Amino acid sequence: MNRLARYLNFLSVKLWPTGLLLVLISGLFQTQVKSDSWDRIIKAGEIQFGTDMEGGAPYFIPNPLKSDLPSGFEAEFLRAIGDRIHAKPVLRQGQWDQLPQLLLRGDVDFICNGFELKPVLLQRFRATRPYFRYRLALMLPINSGISNFQQLLDQSKTGPKLRVGVLVNSAADDFLVKNAGDRITLVRFDGATDAMLATRNGQVDATLQDEPAATYYAARPEFQSKLKIASERMGAGWYVIYLRKDDEKLAQELDQAIAAMVKDGSLKTIYEKYNLWHEEQELLANPDAWHADSSAEMPQDQVSDGAKRRGFARLLLKAATMTVFLSVVSMPLAMLIGLLVALGRLYGPRLIQPFLAIYVEFLRGTPLMLQLFFIYFITPELLGFGLPALLASIIGLALNYSAYESEIYRAGLQAIPEGQMEAALALGMTRRQALYRIIIPQATRIVIPPVTNDFIALFKDTSVCSVITIVELTKQYSILANSTLKVLEFGLATSFLYLAMSWPLSWFARYYERRLESENEN
Repeated sequence: MNRLARYLNFLSVKLWPTGLLLVLISGLFQTQVKSDSWDRIIKAGEIQFGTDMEGGAPYFIPNPLKSDLPSGFEAEFLRAIGDRIHAKPVLRQGQWDQLPQLLLRGDVDFICNGFELKPVLLQRFRATRPYFRYRLALMLPINSGISNFQQLLDQSKTGPKLRVGVLVNSAADDFLVKNAGDRITLVRFDGATDAMLATRNGQVDATLQDEPAATYYAARPEFQSKLKIASERMGAGWYVIYLRKDDEKLAQELDQAIAAMVKDGSLKTIYEKYNLWHEEQELLANPDAWHADSSAEMPQDQVSDGAKRRGFARLLLKAATMTVFLSVVSMPLAMLIGLLVALGRLYGPRLIQPFLAIYVEFLRGTPLMLQLFFIYFITPELLGFGLPALLASIIGLALNYSAYESEIYRAGLQAIPEGQMEAALALGMTRRQALYRIIIPQATRIVIPPVTNDFIALFKDTSVCSVITIVELTKQYSILANSTLKVLEFGLATSFLYLAMSWPLSWFARYYERRLESENEN
């Protein structure tokens, strides 16, 4: 049954958005994955854990010489755990906010990457005893006049709302939602360092981070002269390892290993090595300090179920509106740029034709995500100022799709017989007049179906813009699904919205193709 779930998930990568439904259906088969995890771990001599290496210092720091042996305080902590339970930790990479789903699927035995003790996660998973006492730190531009969190709120109140970046679904995210509310504009990033880069570039006004990451990166050359850390700490909590509910034996072994490391001081030694030990870490030895948090229930929400559903629906519709906006603005730009590139390659000066060919191959040969990262995070270093995320998304989508549209237009232009151009020139038209009055109109009729198909594809590719903080439909689904654990409900709603947006275009493409076929037959 677990194999069936994995197979359905593989298909989802190839058949989006239909694949999303298959993933959701596969969730119905993901019941108790394995009740004998501990026996399997002992037999294999290894234990698999999920983490996110992207922007993971000082939790996990890639080792260029040994890719399977990263450094970092959590990496060393897990190796020490492995020595005590006689099982080698094996890392499985995953996006941070999606790691709980990786655990539910049964792909890993536990997840460990700065996961906070949260009631919403305790509903679905079992947590070990805490291994780290975290605090939140506010990072600001070094020339900022703000020195603490209250000043940030006060300045947002008296002037324009300040933009504060956080790692999506993190403790910092929850803290700002609870304590800042509508007084700031919350900007969610997929990586902690992405939020720091945006703060350095002036694209957000501050970022709230877990203290380990803030301390580590503030000391690095890339940020040392650009960012400062406010002196106060806030929002303290606990890092824990999450396991499946049925892995009781494994949880006991991990708890015993953590307790032994706290008692013999080996955990303190690791934290001192990375300058992470502070007085509150002493609470790790006091079960009363964290037992109440681990047994806490979800807070009772006074909002009715109907009001919640309406609120969630508004969030999804707002995100769908952003998806439509990005598509409707980006696609015409892509079509215009693509047409100009195609004309330049076919009819332009020979000097520029090789450069246009390089332009097309470069954009087709590199991932859209990488292009968006370059536009949003790298161009500020080249230009001296950062582009807003929305503008960067439109530019990135338009440029990327212009390469594909140029090839479609080039094929359409080449499909027009050469005699059409010769006849137009014989009638006294200039080459430019012949192009715009005779050739391009005919080519446009030919390329409408494939261009429409690209337009449909663009609706889905807008989801990539979430890596530079745009909350479009897929990102909003991810936020809601991971914060409420209602994957199936939000997945079905999101799929329906994508279908509603793309179906009219699909119908138009099929209709126009039939019309062209009938005209050709006549």
